Amino acid sequence: MKICSKCVLPETFPGISFNGEGVCNYCLSFGGMEGINREKVKYRQKFEDLIARCSKGSGYECLVCFSGGKDSTYTLDLLKNHYGLRVLAVTMDNGFISPVAIENIRRMVEGVGVDHIFFKPRFDLLKQIFARSATEVFYSGKTLQRASSICTSCISIVKFVALRIAIEQEIPFVGYGWSPGQAPIQSSVMRTNPSLIRAAQKSVQVPLVERFGREVNHYFLEEHHFKKTDFFPYNIHPLAFLEYNETEIYKRLGEFGWVRPEDTDPNSTNCLLNTYANYVHQQQFGYNPYAFEIAKMVREGVMSREEGLGRFEDPPQSEQLNIIKRRLGI
Repeated sequence: MKICSKCVLPETFPGISFNGEGVCNYCLSFGGMEGINREKVKYRQKFEDLIARCSKGSGYECLVCFSGGKDSTYTLDLLKNHYGLRVLAVTMDNGFISPVAIENIRRMVEGVGVDHIFFKPRFDLLKQIFARSATEVFYSGKTLQRASSICTSCISIVKFVALRIAIEQEIPFVGYGWSPGQAPIQSSVMRTNPSLIRAAQKSVQVPLVERFGREVNHYFLEEHHFKKTDFFPYNIHPLAFLEYNETEIYKRLGEFGWVRPEDTDPNSTNCLLNTYANYVHQQQFGYNPYAFEIAKMVREGVMSREEGLGRFEDPPQSEQLNIIKRRLGI
């Protein structure tokens, strides 16, 4: 399979093309780091100005979607200990969190010093959603360029449950541990817009309700939430505008006793299901759903091309896949 000579995108990635030197169109359109570094300074300052403006006399100032993986854990530490925000951490247990990650979560909320909610949706419903997401495509092609159907279903529930809590408790910020490759810097500090949120929710909620029934609605915003327009929070993902160095991140987390799980795939440090989600996406579309994210990080010098390619080298073991399939009832 042909792979870009500068990043890691394969010839199967949607819309890709190569020049005579084997460089993909995404690399050719990359403008370099000068503009990105200016944007980082701009959005970091924007966030710091917002903190000064939105600080509350009491109550939580930031809800952090906390998976227990390295990036969300580091984000939790940053928002609590660097920025001094009063944080509520929220973890969704999708039934596939690594036992090591469970211990990391407990260890970190105590070590960092934050309040924490473990939210566990009905597994019989999640199991249906994940199993059918593995065999049927019910999200847009654009969405699936960056995440598998299984992960899209899971993270959509996480995001809208978090947004419900933030609106109901009037929490001004919702923090995410997106890596620099997962979302553009322009979205790193962004006020949630009710009309756009309504459209985004519909694109996920409708196909889920059509397939799994009205009980899925519990995980999404209701009409009364949309009426509280003054309390829609800012979405924050600080790893986009701060320095991102995995070696330093692991070093910092190690100070709290965080341990990297050995039972997850190379692109996850918390979720066992990710192995199967990536495998299914590769079979369906011919490329790993992390390809776009890793390619962007290689392009921006966050990791080397060799390291990026290494994230895709080892295929999942059949026994790993069989364990997950059995738990999903497949």
